[in-house]
Amino acid sequence: MGSRAPSGAQPSAPRITIVDDDRDTRELLREVLVAEGYDVQVVANGLRLISSLQVDRPDLVLLDVVMSWMDGFELCRAIKKNPDFKEIPVIFISARGTPQDLEEGYACGCAEYLVKPLDLNVLRARVRSILGEDKE
Repeated sequence: MGSRAPSGAQPSAPRITIVDDDRDTRELLREVLVAEGYDVQVVANGLRLISSLQVDRPDLVLLDVVMSWMDGFELCRAIKKNPDFKEIPVIFISARGTPQDLEEGYACGCAEYLVKPLDLNVLRARVRSILGEDKE
């Protein structure tokens, strides 16, 4: 089950789903994005994301690469192959940061690939940009 942001998020706030099997990472990202005013859902794996897409469609997915059941690359390819969900932007957030990892991530269709440890200011800026909320 995913957990929703506190009711402080505005109803029209963009929805972001965080998919990461590490609870601490999910919670850190959730706190950062809720503080920015986003409606945030967290799930622990790709199976939970797939089961929630139809009901609770996000405007953006933050996706770890290394997870159980299905890795992030496979999950991103599955999202991009589905005509109902292929337009949902995906940002990879991973400790895997070799040139080959980045190449595979972009080949899967991600909008951005950020390497851990994260610069949270860069994350905020990329999320705003991808969601069309740049104020500059």
